[in-house]
Amino acid sequence: MEKFTQLTGVAAPLPMINVDTDKIYPAVYLKTIKRTGLAQWLFQEIRFKPDGSENPDFVLNQGPYRQAKIIVAGDNFGCGSSREHAPWALIDFGIRCVIAPSFADIFYNNCFKNGLLPIALPKEIIDELMEDAKKGANAVMTIDLESQTISRPDGEKVQFDIDPFRKHCLLNGLDDIGLTEQKGADIAAYESRARGSKPWLFGMTQADG
Repeated sequence: MEKFTQLTGVAAPLPMINVDTDKIYPAVYLKTIKRTGLAQWLFQEIRFKPDGSENPDFVLNQGPYRQAKIIVAGDNFGCGSSREHAPWALIDFGIRCVIAPSFADIFYNNCFKNGLLPIALPKEIIDELMEDAKKGANAVMTIDLESQTISRPDGEKVQFDIDPFRKHCLLNGLDDIGLTEQKGADIAAYESRARGSKPWLFGMTQADG
C-alpha cells in the first residue's frame, strides 16, 4: 500500500449527501478484482450521460477538477453496500483524500485499508472548505497527516482527528498484509515449533520429522 504522508492538490466540491457506493462505483462492474482501470467507471451515473458522453455539469469533468486529489463531500459519504471497489476507483482516478461531515462505517474502514484518507469534520467547517473547493484552479489544499492539518488556499490550517493506529498504518503504508508481514519472524518461529509438536497439521508424520 502506498504511504500517505502529505498531499497537495486541487479539492473538488461534491455537495451531495448520501453518496452511496453504487453511485461511486456501479455494481455491474464488480466482476474485476484488479485495482487498476477502475477510474473509467467512477461516478458513472452522474459523470456520464446515457450515450456515454461526459456530463459537463459534473465537477470531475470540469477544468482543474479533472486532476483533483481531494473531494469535499456532503454527509454520510460512502453509504450503501460494502465494496472495496469504491475506494479503489477513487484512488485509481487520483483521489487520495475525502473530507466530509460523516462517512458510512464500512466505507470508512475500507479507505484506511487501501491508502485513502477519510477526514470527518463538523459541518460548519465542511461548508467553509466547500467554498474553498469552488475556487477552481485556486482550490488547492495540503493535507499533512503527521501534523493532522488541512491547509486551506488562504493558508489557514484546520486540525482533524484520526485514530493513532490508523495514522501509523497510513504513514507507513501498512495494510492488513503489511501488518502481518511485520510479524514474519514470530510466525516462522511458531510454525517451526508446531512442526515439531504437531506435525500432522503440516501433512507430516513423526517419522518425516
